[in-house]
Amino acid sequence: MTTATRDIILPAEWRDFWALTKPRVMSLVVFTALCGLLAAPGSIDPVIGFTAILCLAVGAGACGALNQYFEADTDAKMARTSDRPLPAGRMDRESALHFGIGLAAFSVGIMGVAVNWLAAGLLAFSIFFYAIVYTIWLKPNTPQNIVIGGAAGAFPPVIGWAAVTGDVTLLPVVLFAIIFLWTPPHFWALALFMKTDYGAAGIPMMPNVKGQKSTRNQIFGYSFPMAATAVLPFVLGQTSWLFGAASVLLNIVFIALAYRVWRNDTTDAMAMKPEKQLFAFSILYLFLLFAIFAFDRMLIL
Repeated sequence: MTTATRDIILPAEWRDFWALTKPRVMSLVVFTALCGLLAAPGSIDPVIGFTAILCLAVGAGACGALNQYFEADTDAKMARTSDRPLPAGRMDRESALHFGIGLAAFSVGIMGVAVNWLAAGLLAFSIFFYAIVYTIWLKPNTPQNIVIGGAAGAFPPVIGWAAVTGDVTLLPVVLFAIIFLWTPPHFWALALFMKTDYGAAGIPMMPNVKGQKSTRNQIFGYSFPMAATAVLPFVLGQTSWLFGAASVLLNIVFIALAYRVWRNDTTDAMAMKPEKQLFAFSILYLFLLFAIFAFDRMLIL
């Protein structure tokens, strides 16, 4: 047992295993995957479709469990994460590791057998990328951790699409790019008002390494290619004016909030209202953008 976590391990409850899966993060992953599945051309048996989404949810849970296994010591140093099962001493690390590996193997295996092996391969790679490439290599070593690591969270709509079609075409790649470009401004907004926490844990987030001004510049800068990519489904003729208008409106609000972050020069975390507003809206932005996209595609297919 490491010194960063409690010496006495309490018996783990089902709630602790549930917490390992990071259910809030999982909900967004499942939702974007479902949107990719609903937007794909062709049809899928409802039972197979449900199985695909369930496997993806279980795979996302595996990512959360493995991430917390590798970051138990780091989580213990941050107020935001110190009450997670491992740093709080409610579970031993080996249980978290076995749980994460079991979820990963189950989700990929069932996806391959019941759905198709392309979707299973993409799911396996996304789990590997998040748990190993991002958690072990990128996050503790580079302020570009979120930029490159954003790929892990961008796979779900592609997997949902592949579950239906058995292939990957341009449109799911665009969906991947939207989430990939959305991730840096979303997480850097959080990092700005959580700078002290990340600093205490020794994580080289952008505000801690490059400074807050540079981070605000990059948040504002990233919002433009993200917005341009978000309207591509309409520009490519893959959606109607419903999605086109909604995308433009959502992007105007996002850029306006990013502009307020860019103009804000406070170093006081308590006074970072624009950053907190952007972080909160960015979650709503992605939910609405993908929901309207899926609805629009279902209308025109």
